[in-house]
Amino acid sequence: MFDVVVDIVLLTFLATTSFAIMRMTNLFAIIMLFGIFSLLSAGLFVVMDAPDVAFTEAAVGAGISTVLMLTTLALVKRSKEPYYDEAPKTHTAWLPLIVVIVTGSALIYGTWDIPNFGSADAPSQTHVARFYLENSLPDTGVPNTVTAVLASYRGFDTLGEVTVIFTAAVAVMLLIGGKRPKSVPKTEGEEAKDEA
Repeated sequence: MFDVVVDIVLLTFLATTSFAIMRMTNLFAIIMLFGIFSLLSAGLFVVMDAPDVAFTEAAVGAGISTVLMLTTLALVKRSKEPYYDEAPKTHTAWLPLIVVIVTGSALIYGTWDIPNFGSADAPSQTHVARFYLENSLPDTGVPNTVTAVLASYRGFDTLGEVTVIFTAAVAVMLLIGGKRPKSVPKTEGEEAKDEA
């Protein structure tokens, strides 16, 4: 019963945070709300007995991503604008609403055939999990089943994930390490204003 209450509270906070992100126009506040959303997601993963996913979500989603977005916000700041500029409104509120309704309907329709969460008759419980538990040691020689699945059975998938992370790291290094524009020397009148 306690888990259900925690699930409902976390989902309520997630929905509230999502709504606040959609309504907010201050870029700094949006980045902070994204970090909060990631931490709430990590809490939900802990309740669902997936601490490894929760740890990754907290570290990458709330930690690294928030720092990178704040750094990007600081790097792209225009000199004559306030630091936390408001995002311009480029469309009406109906366009996002239509996109959300169509996407949500498609996702709900796609989940009708999915077995209930934790169901013992789910295909992953009846066939896939048993196959990996029985065959991972003879096939790979690795005693840890999780390592065998990630490194051997899903090796190309893991390689793809590493490639994506490497590409993102290179992009961040290029953004942060880029050349800064030279500052224009101040005139005597501007220096006098700064001193006053």
